[in-house]
Amino acid sequence: MAQIELIATAPFGLEAVVEREVRELGYDPIKVENGKVTFLADELGICRSNLWLRTADRVLVKMGEFRATTFDELFEQTKALAWPEWITEDAEFPVEGKSIKSQLSSVPACQSIVKKAIVDKMTSRYNTEWFEETGARYTIEVALLKDVATLSIDTSGPGLHKRGYRKLSTDAPLKETLAAAMVSLSRWGAHRPLADPLCGSGTIPIEAALMAHNIAPGISRSFAAEEWPRIPHTSWQQARVEARDLERRQIALDIVGTDINPEAISLAEYHVRQAGVARSVRLETKAVQAFHSDKKYGCIITNPPYGERLGDRSEAEQLYSDMGYSLSKLDTWSLFVLTSNFDFEVFFGTKATKKRKLYNARLECCLYQYLGPLPPRNAENH
Repeated sequence: MAQIELIATAPFGLEAVVEREVRELGYDPIKVENGKVTFLADELGICRSNLWLRTADRVLVKMGEFRATTFDELFEQTKALAWPEWITEDAEFPVEGKSIKSQLSSVPACQSIVKKAIVDKMTSRYNTEWFEETGARYTIEVALLKDVATLSIDTSGPGLHKRGYRKLSTDAPLKETLAAAMVSLSRWGAHRPLADPLCGSGTIPIEAALMAHNIAPGISRSFAAEEWPRIPHTSWQQARVEARDLERRQIALDIVGTDINPEAISLAEYHVRQAGVARSVRLETKAVQAFHSDKKYGCIITNPPYGERLGDRSEAEQLYSDMGYSLSKLDTWSLFVLTSNFDFEVFFGTKATKKRKLYNARLECCLYQYLGPLPPRNAENH
């Protein structure tokens, strides 16, 4: 099969995590930039990357990249690309766009130009001037950055954070991709206990269990490119059979999620069942102040309330103080806390070992990392 240039889009701050996942799939990234990792793969690689990438937002086919400072340049160079190799005569092909620090700053105008250029190219290939757009969906993006236009087609459809297990959510749900990234950055392994004492609807414990059992995060959902004739259905079937064969469901895990809100725990129980990891995740209604464990060398990974809304800040800061008091007793554990409150260390009472800037949606946050001792080799946790 021919090599295709693909882009795994990444939340800012997680490019290195996405790059590592791409390498683990067996593909060598050819470029890592802000918000994206570019790599080469074949059609089967499109299936595998959609199924397996835990922390990427989407997988795109990169159609072309060129400098464009005028609408004529954008039109002609877009028209020159090989759109009919992917897009069928009956395809629906909406155009989305963004422009940053570029002379072509009108996004609607750029979208219109790109759409017209693709229609012109398709007209010459299919000998028709009217396209019904009733078939498979090919969402096209024109992204302009410093006068360089990147044209791509989205293979994923709904974002890769939509695993399919979370039908309901709490007020401020953590994206599944970001939860998976937090677990990945913690370097937690299945041989250690893991806890989220502010688990909300259960996303962090679920993502940890999926990772430990080596369950492909996209195994229970569909993707836009499954409807594309260019990618055989047998490739999707092969990728799914491979994924099922690689699952390690027999591994025993010690994962617990607790929350003071019984409604949140009820949601978490539903999501744990939907994700197929009910045997691996224990859930309890409990305040963080009451959290304790006799186990050693565990990981706490949590996303507490940020106090962003008016009147909630002091309540959140008191919670951080309570966390510092109760969790400090777990002296062999490591702790990873994501919050947009940059005074977290002051209220928690201890400076973090490491800090990493991440974004929860558009909100700038910090992952505070308190690294405890690693468990002794071959030692059992008690």
